[in-house]
Amino acid sequence: MSGVQVSPKLVVRGADAAIAFYRAVLGARPRSRYAVGDTVVFASLDLPRGAQLQVKEADDTDPAPPGGGGGVVLDVLTDDPDAVMQRALAQGASEVFPVADQPYGARQGRFRDPFGHQWIVGTPVAMTDDEVQAALDAWARHT
Repeated sequence: MSGVQVSPKLVVRGADAAIAFYRAVLGARPRSRYAVGDTVVFASLDLPRGAQLQVKEADDTDPAPPGGGGGVVLDVLTDDPDAVMQRALAQGASEVFPVADQPYGARQGRFRDPFGHQWIVGTPVAMTDDEVQAALDAWARHT
């Protein structure tokens, strides 16, 4: 294999429930699931546009994020962030901020899944880098 591919591995409490959540919200398809007894030690999920997501049960080596979430925010690009947000909330996620048009040309919102991970759902940014910076500078002057 040449190059690099990154696949987030989400450590959760309740791996099978997390797999069900990611199936319902993101359209993930389980590829593999390995367990020791009732504990999921590795599961691989395929996402609709070819990316992968991995899930494992929290343990002493890999703790789950604290209740407010960890230091990683996952970014999901989609044509319909409103629908993804609605599915997430219906499956038990909490809204961090609602989906709205952002000053940098994307429509985005953020939720925390029931397992402590935060997700931004949005459309791609539709501006150049310079336009994004100018929009953020203007926004900062008015807040």
